[in-house]
Amino acid sequence: MTEQEHHAYARVGLLGNPSDMYGGKTLSFTISNFWATVHLAPSDDGGPLVIRPHPRHDLVDFASLPQLVTRLQNEGYNGGVRLLMAICKVFYSHCIQHGIALKEQNFTLSYDTNIPRQAGLSGSSAIICAALSCLLDFYNVRHLIKVEIRPNIILDAEKELGIVAGLQDRVAQVYGGLVYMDFGKEHMDTLGHGVYTPLDINLLPPLHLIYADNPSDSGKVHSTVRQRWLDGEEFIISSMEEVARLALDGRKALLDKNYRELARLMNRNFDLRRQMFGDDVIGTVNIKMVEAARSVGAAAKFTGSGGAVVALCPDGEAQVLLLEKACRDAGFLVQRIQVAPSPLPFTEGNPPF
Repeated sequence: MTEQEHHAYARVGLLGNPSDMYGGKTLSFTISNFWATVHLAPSDDGGPLVIRPHPRHDLVDFASLPQLVTRLQNEGYNGGVRLLMAICKVFYSHCIQHGIALKEQNFTLSYDTNIPRQAGLSGSSAIICAALSCLLDFYNVRHLIKVEIRPNIILDAEKELGIVAGLQDRVAQVYGGLVYMDFGKEHMDTLGHGVYTPLDINLLPPLHLIYADNPSDSGKVHSTVRQRWLDGEEFIISSMEEVARLALDGRKALLDKNYRELARLMNRNFDLRRQMFGDDVIGTVNIKMVEAARSVGAAAKFTGSGGAVVALCPDGEAQVLLLEKACRDAGFLVQRIQVAPSPLPFTEGNPPF
């Protein structure tokens, strides 16, 4: 069996987030600016199964105690090894549960990533997604696990680690490109997953990514939104329903190439999120990134749960120059988004199996 290597790209939530966790709708796409790579090498006969730590992201050797503490303060305790272990366990369990036979051969898994940490670009799920692709091909079972189910498997691996998330990021990374997603309760109850519609990436206008070099000043306060939604609070329920409608309206705006309307919807998405979650949860740095973009008339919202912002300049290149200066002056990094096309062989509305 030959070696496997797969990539998964960072994800930008264009509209609808965080309604994916609340039976809503989203528009998301993958970007080739940042990616994760997983490599699988078959073991020799009788060789062990090895999960190889990354020399930088899974660092265990430190020059001093202060260096260890600084490292943990900046990047936390968790590297990528746990992600690889979790997807191996969940993939195996899924295959056993569904009667999918796996050959008896071991392997070595290793990974690399340049997706900024804590930037709301789905760096963890990208590693898991790339690893799942390696496992599907190593065991030659890709045809036995439908593409619609693969995001659920990735999310289950993250739940295994106590990561709280929705399906949106995993769908975007499995499908690639631009995807409209409907997570309505009727779909989730009857299908076990949402309805996912790939769209032409050429519908997207030029977009920019804004992020902080050190996002550690993001919101520190635990959100109560989930519990308030479960408790039936009318404001949260109606706001989430409006957020979901933004994705539906955004799909129409893209199809019509009405980018001023798209800009309005993006701004509304952020404003609704801010009203629901509050500034203490959202965090000072995240708010400043949005404000930097809006100071020059650009539309801006989070790419995910915070840490990075996607911006649209409806007035063209002159406005882009103003955006770049405003972000630099505020101490943020900014770059033009390169949309990653889907790697899967399907046409709009006709996903592969």
